Amino acid sequence: MALILGTAGHIDHGKTSLVRALTGIDCDRLEEEKRRGITIELGFAWVPMPGGERLGIVDVPGHERFVKNMVAGAAGVDFVMLVIAADEGVMPQTREHLEICSLLGIRHGFVALTKVDMVDADWLELVQEDVRAFLQGTFLEGAPIFPVSSSTGQGIPALREHILACASSLPPRHGSDIFRLPVDRVFTLKGHGTVITGTVISGAVSEGDELCFMPGALPTRARSLQRHSSSVEMVRAGERCAVNVQGLEVTDIHRGNTLCRPDTLFPSRRWLVRLHCLKSAPRPLRQRTEVHFHHATQECAARVVFFDRDRLAPGDSCLAELRFSSDMVGVFGDHCVLRAYSPLRTVAGGTIVSPLPPLLRRKDPDFQNKLDLLARLPELAAPEYVTAHSGLDLTRAALSLSGSAGASHNQMQVLTGQSAAALQKQLVHLSSQGEAICWHKEGRMWIASLQFEALIRACLDRAAALHAKNPLKPSLPSGALCAGWAAKLPQRLVTRVLEAAQKKGLLVAEGDGLRLASHKVTLASDQEGLSRKLLEAHVSAGLTPPNLKDVLGELGVGSKEAAPVLRLLCEQKKLVRVRDGLYYSNEAVEEILDKVRQWFSDHEDLDVGGLKEILGLSRKYLIALLEFMDREKITVRVGDARQYRGR
Repeated sequence: MALILGTAGHIDHGKTSLVRALTGIDCDRLEEEKRRGITIELGFAWVPMPGGERLGIVDVPGHERFVKNMVAGAAGVDFVMLVIAADEGVMPQTREHLEICSLLGIRHGFVALTKVDMVDADWLELVQEDVRAFLQGTFLEGAPIFPVSSSTGQGIPALREHILACASSLPPRHGSDIFRLPVDRVFTLKGHGTVITGTVISGAVSEGDELCFMPGALPTRARSLQRHSSSVEMVRAGERCAVNVQGLEVTDIHRGNTLCRPDTLFPSRRWLVRLHCLKSAPRPLRQRTEVHFHHATQECAARVVFFDRDRLAPGDSCLAELRFSSDMVGVFGDHCVLRAYSPLRTVAGGTIVSPLPPLLRRKDPDFQNKLDLLARLPELAAPEYVTAHSGLDLTRAALSLSGSAGASHNQMQVLTGQSAAALQKQLVHLSSQGEAICWHKEGRMWIASLQFEALIRACLDRAAALHAKNPLKPSLPSGALCAGWAAKLPQRLVTRVLEAAQKKGLLVAEGDGLRLASHKVTLASDQEGLSRKLLEAHVSAGLTPPNLKDVLGELGVGSKEAAPVLRLLCEQKKLVRVRDGLYYSNEAVEEILDKVRQWFSDHEDLDVGGLKEILGLSRKYLIALLEFMDREKITVRVGDARQYRGR
C-alpha cells in the first residue's frame, strides 16, 4: 500500500535536516532556501520499504508566512511526524501545524524531538513531559516521542524503524476511486516540456491516459510518469508523482489545479461544509466573514454563510455554506482549512458535505428538511454506519438532494465519495426497489423516484391550468405543456416524464398535442347555443358566407366571446377559416374544391375571372379563396394565375 508521511513543526526545529538524515535527500532545492537556511517551498523525499515499495515524505515549511504551503503539502498525507526542537520546545507553529493536521483528518503520527545533542538529560526529560502535556486532547495524545539528533545520528535508526512499522500497520484507504492529483509544483524539464508534481489522493493513472486540469477542463494526456525519480507506467493513491503533460505550457497550469479524468470533477462556487471552529480561535466566526480557504493545494478567498446562527463560537461545529471567489472542485468527505485575514492564522476547518449543493431558499417549504438531511450526511458516511447499511442511505440521500434534474453516475460519485463499483451496485438496488430511476442509460443519469413523480405532478398541474384557461382546446402543444416546470431540465428527461405520464394513462395524445385523460371539450349552455347558431348561419349561406360581424351583432355576442367557439368549430372540421373574419361551412368548401378540380380537368390554369365563372361570387370572396387554396397547397400561383397541385 502506497503511503505518504508528512512533516510538521515550527521553523528551525530541524524538519529538513531530519528528513535528510533519514533518507539522504536534501529537500531544500531553491537557492534562496539554501542562502537563508529556511524551507520556503515543499520538499519531497522517500524511504525504501520492505517488499520494494517506497514511502513518500513531504517536508513542509515551518515559517508562519508559509503556512499556506504547509497546508498544500499536507493534502494526501497519511500520517505525520511532528518535529519539535528539544532546545525550544512547543512553539506557535507547532500548535498551528498540529491543528491543521487535525482539521485535515490526519489521525496517525508520532513526535520527533530533535537537537537532543544541544541539551542535557534533565532538560530533555522536562521537554518530553511538556510535549506529552501539549499533546493531550489531540490525535497525537499518547503517541511515541523519539529523541533524535540529525547532526550525530542519535536515535535515527530507531526512528526509521518506527516509521516503517507505522507505515506497515496503517489501515487501507477507503472511499472514492476518482483519479485526483492536486498540483503542488509546475516546471519545465528540458527535452520533455511541462511537468507537474503532486500526491495522488485517490484513484490511479496510467501512461497515455486522457486527462484534464480542473477547474477549467484543460485537456491533456499523461505523456510519461515518474515516481520517486523512476519512470513507471502507473501511479495510484498515496504515491508522489511527476507527470509529463502533453500540449500545455507552464503558464497554463498553477498550484491548486487538480489533474483528473474528463467529466469526473465538477466546478462550483458554493460548497456546504460541516464547519468546526478551533477552540484556540481568538474570536467567533461571524456571519459572512471572509476567510482564506484551503482545500488540497488550492487557496482562494471565501465567505462563510450560516443557516441557523449569526456566529460560530470557538469549539463549536455547524453546517455552513462557503461561497468562493473562484471555481473549486472537491469530493464529499474532503477536508478543508480556513484561515482568518487578521490576524493571519488558522481558525477553523471542515469536511465537505456537498461539493454540488442544492439551492437552499428559506421560502422553500422543504428548506428545513433539506438542511436536516444535509447535516446527517457525514453520519451516513461513517465507516461503522456504511458497514451496517451498505452505504444505501448515503446514496439515497445524495440522490434525493440532487433535485429535479437528478445526477449522473460521476456526479453521484462526487456527492457520495464512494467507489464507482460500490455506487453502481447501490443505485441498481435502489432502482430494483422502485426508489431510483435511470432516465438515460447511455449517459448513466439517475433521479430519485420521488423527484420523478413530482415532475409528473408538475406536468399534470400545468396541463390542468392550461385546460382551465382554454377549455375549448382539445389538446395542448408540448412546448406550452412543458413551460415552467421543465424550463431548466434536460430535454431527454422531459421526454421521459411525458412518456411516463402517458404510460400511466394520465396524459393522452390528441392530434399534434397532449391532453389530460380526464379532459373533455364541452361548451357551457350558452356556448352550445352560440355554436349551433354560428354553424347554422354558415351552412345556410352556402357558397356566399355571411358577414361575421352582422351575425354576431344579431346574436348579441362580442368577437372575444365567439373566438373560442369558432376555433372549436374549425378544430371539429365543421367550419373552415379562409381568412380573418371569413368562414365557410365545411360542406361549402368541399363543393368549391370539387368545382375547382373539375375546372382543371379542362384548363391549365385558373385566375380570378375563371373562379368567378365557376362560383359566381364577388371579387372579395374570390381573392380570399385563391389565397386559401395556395396556403393549403391545392394551387400554386404563377403570375396572375394558379396552377393545380392537387390534394
